[in-house]
Amino acid sequence: MNKWLYPALAALLLLNGCSWIKSWGDDDDPDAPAELVEFEPTLKVGKVWSTGVGSGLDKAGRQLWPVYSSGSLYAADYKGLLMAVDANNGNKRWEIKTKLPFTGGPGISDDLLLMGTQDGEVYAFDANSGTQLWSATVTSEVLAAPMESDGIVVVRCIDGRVFGLDADTGRRVWIYDHSVPLLSLRGNAPPLLRAGVVFLGYDGGQVVALRQDDGTLMWEQTLVTTEGRTELERLSDIDGQLVFIASDLLVSSYKNRLASLAADSGRLLWFKDISSASGVAVDRVHLAVSDRDGNLWLVDRRNGSEFWKNNQLFHRGLTRPAIYGSFVVVGDREGYLHWINISDGIFAARVKVGGKGFSGPPLVVGNTLYVMTKKGELVAFRAGAALN
Repeated sequence: MNKWLYPALAALLLLNGCSWIKSWGDDDDPDAPAELVEFEPTLKVGKVWSTGVGSGLDKAGRQLWPVYSSGSLYAADYKGLLMAVDANNGNKRWEIKTKLPFTGGPGISDDLLLMGTQDGEVYAFDANSGTQLWSATVTSEVLAAPMESDGIVVVRCIDGRVFGLDADTGRRVWIYDHSVPLLSLRGNAPPLLRAGVVFLGYDGGQVVALRQDDGTLMWEQTLVTTEGRTELERLSDIDGQLVFIASDLLVSSYKNRLASLAADSGRLLWFKDISSASGVAVDRVHLAVSDRDGNLWLVDRRNGSEFWKNNQLFHRGLTRPAIYGSFVVVGDREGYLHWINISDGIFAARVKVGGKGFSGPPLVVGNTLYVMTKKGELVAFRAGAALN
């Protein structure tokens, strides 16, 4: 091959600093998924309602995940439809067709609904009516849902820049710039806002903490280095949900690192060699994580010690898990939801939802679990008493 073709080929793989290389959960994984094991269900899971959300997702790796607030679910599709439904029955409360190229969101805070677009724009809507309140321009595509707290909207762009915007007007308050690798997985971890601090995961394996009022760097911790012989081996993205519990920050990286950090300083408390680009789910002592090969782990969030590992969903492209009472729930790329006992890691129930998999992880609110398929079906489930 002509040596001048290599830069051109590399350019085709990149999208504004973020590659089209897809994570382990996508449909074109060359490794065949494991056959589903048969088991005797011990848990009743029933569909409560379902409703359509426009055209769902395309194949561009958008992060459009439903969110909950004050009795409503908010969801969007890739063609710019934005809607609110009653979380109890799925009845539509409002719907708007914006024709905007949504890529990240929704983010929700009180009455403010936030969306990011492919064109580097942020839009704020009234959560009660869908009325557009303001828009702001940032420097690149917004894949992570914008978040708001204490009057500041925090927006993460794929070029590594983070913006603090005034929640009432969209006016820029501050900007923080951080380098990102030329090659990375397509995805960004949503900003985590807690007690005046913004926590962020970066594609180079770093975690940073910023002051939310002015964007000043408080600390930076390198969770994993980008060493390796090839660009693929150096992928170290922290693209999954960060979780704050007690005084700890729980983080996972694509490059074999699950860790707990002291939130006030970034000091490493413990780590475990588990690779995950989707993030973690946590309750009081349990931490659930699905790794890039399709193993599901439950560890002690206080010290990283292993409770169990379920390897029966190998190469099934698992979502980030959710914790539903005494069960871990995870979706796969063929559209199955798997309910697994926290106590022993054994399957309790399985439900087929959609053939193209899910737009994002399950969402648990009280005794209801919500998922949205890539085709745009938003579904609510509840689990009942054990079967006799």
